[in-house]
Amino acid sequence: MKKMILGFFLAFVIFFLMKSGYLDLLTFAELKQRQHQLLSFNHSYPFFMFLIYFCIYILVTAFSLPGATILTLGAGAIFGFFKGVLLVSFASSIGATSAFLLTRYFFRATVESKFSNQLKALNSGIEKEGAFYLFSLRLVPLFPFFLINMLMGLTNMPLLTFYVVSQLGMLVGTTLYVNAGTQLASLETIKGIISLPLLSSLILLGVTPLLAKKMIEFFKIRKIYRKFTKPESFDYNVLVIGAGAAGLVTSYIAAALRSKVALIEKDKMGGECLNTGCVPSKALIKVSKVMKTVQTVSKFGISDTFPQLKYSDIRERVQRVIKDISPHDSVERYTSLGVDCHVGEAEILSPWQIKVNDKILSTKNIVIASGSKPIIPLIPGLDKIHYITSETIWNLQELPERLLILGGGPVGCELGQALRRIGADVTIVSLQKALLPKEDDEISLELKRKFKSEGVKILLDSEVLEVGVRDGNKWMSLKHNGEIKEIEFDDLLIAQGRRANTDIPGIEKLELEIGDHGTFSHDQYLRTKFPNVYVCGDCAGPYQFSHMAAHQAWYASVNSLFSPFKLFKVDYSIVPSVTFTDPEVARVGLSEREALEKNINYEVIKYSLDDLDRAIADGENEGFIKVITQKGSDKILGVAIVSSRAGDLLGEFILAMKWGIGMNKILSTIHPYPTFSEAIKYTAGTWKRNHKPERLLQWVERFHHWRRN
Repeated sequence: MKKMILGFFLAFVIFFLMKSGYLDLLTFAELKQRQHQLLSFNHSYPFFMFLIYFCIYILVTAFSLPGATILTLGAGAIFGFFKGVLLVSFASSIGATSAFLLTRYFFRATVESKFSNQLKALNSGIEKEGAFYLFSLRLVPLFPFFLINMLMGLTNMPLLTFYVVSQLGMLVGTTLYVNAGTQLASLETIKGIISLPLLSSLILLGVTPLLAKKMIEFFKIRKIYRKFTKPESFDYNVLVIGAGAAGLVTSYIAAALRSKVALIEKDKMGGECLNTGCVPSKALIKVSKVMKTVQTVSKFGISDTFPQLKYSDIRERVQRVIKDISPHDSVERYTSLGVDCHVGEAEILSPWQIKVNDKILSTKNIVIASGSKPIIPLIPGLDKIHYITSETIWNLQELPERLLILGGGPVGCELGQALRRIGADVTIVSLQKALLPKEDDEISLELKRKFKSEGVKILLDSEVLEVGVRDGNKWMSLKHNGEIKEIEFDDLLIAQGRRANTDIPGIEKLELEIGDHGTFSHDQYLRTKFPNVYVCGDCAGPYQFSHMAAHQAWYASVNSLFSPFKLFKVDYSIVPSVTFTDPEVARVGLSEREALEKNINYEVIKYSLDDLDRAIADGENEGFIKVITQKGSDKILGVAIVSSRAGDLLGEFILAMKWGIGMNKILSTIHPYPTFSEAIKYTAGTWKRNHKPERLLQWVERFHHWRRN
């Protein structure tokens, strides 16, 4: 209400000024005609004249009204050069800052809610070099200053920074126009102020800081490369270190673009995802789902049956799945695509040279895709016991009777539920207050309820104190709800996330910076401090998903091949994730918690799967779809799905968010019956019912009543 009242007041002030005829006064001819009258008034009342002129100038610039140029000339004509420069310099800066604040107050929240992703990228640039670019723009009086004021008001630029930079940046143009105003009597038209040479000089003045910045960057880069000798020619356009998801896609794209590319892998092609991560875990999860189905066949009208389960057979199936998929990532396949594959450990010699198997390979660009490794926490006694990780669990010859999992994130939840279903006694211990702590509370609670119903023991908000062995039994001491507990176990699975692999032989020669999250520091094009050395995948962050590694790989490959002629900023606007528990947890965009933290005006639409025909028929009718939309709009800001096949259902929402498709268009799209995809349409239908035009429907009801009678 306050904003509305203030808006009406300001609109009235602007309307009054426009109707008062002030525009007729603020012309070059009128200024010349009234110059003697204004000089006389200033001579009689100098302080009063200065104050009135100062306030008028602030009003004109604050409301972005026309006439600032004439007022600047008038300041020189009336007050002289030094006094005129003083008046205009401060009045224009205060007025510009007022326009900046008005834009921020009235429009920033609305723009931020509708264009949050675009504004986030803009604010990132403003934070780094906003003052520099604002100063450059202020040096060129030809650029509409009112647009600068409004644009900066929509960003996170600090108020003091905007004011100080504006005052300094506009001083050159102010001085020029005020000085011209002192010669007002000899000027015939306003065009006489600026000649073509002077105009060119002003533009050059504005461009000079940008050119200087580029020159500084050029010499900084030369300094970085100074201690290395650049080869006269190169064996490859791109050399990729690491054959995981990021490295494979990078080399694939580079080869498809007809460049000469080499790929180095010290262990197994396919990396963590194929050999110890995504593929084996999903193969195990499938077995556990089948086992759960068999154990509950009675609900499908089938007599109970209890199959004999052998862990050795499960291990064999997991390895068979890996073997069946491995040709997709094999040396043979990538060689056939035109990639030179080298099996061995890469040693970095310089930004252009890599040593592998006693061979020295030269390359125009290097892409580091070294992946990540499990985080091992510092726990007293941990070094005295044998523990497993998501990478070594596949080496187990027997199913653990008592499995203790440290970590309630995606890996801990997926493997914990799967191993419980095939017979292990599983306990999940987490320092966090919820399973999958990045998700909304209702999702974490739904998963916790499901796990407990299947016999998984869960200890959240727990501090691990010590681990050890006593009388042949392994134990863990922890603090839970203020009490000290001791848990015995046979195997300990550490699932507390992964850390980037940054310890590549020879990497110290490049002195690459490591960021806050332990990943290689890089810019928005995935370049390190060396413009020809790129990073992608887990070692680059900020996400540790195989699909994100592949996404970044495209940018690393294309940017390395076409820089400096063309560069693409990595797009992180729509990032999906799936945790393959049962039910699955899938999400894209904002969670409700994130929307609250960002003060976004939003609505929540929820559809329960217990209402879906196909889900009921399949006996998979637990879970829900939760959609976050912009308040008063059908724009989708985020989606969370807890259900069977949630990862597959998420695809339609990912596409909708990427290309700006709202709930109305989803509702008007035919979805086949009976399928799980209908749940997406029914969710859109729920949104529509919540936004039905009640007043219009009342008139429609009257219309139908009239037709009946």
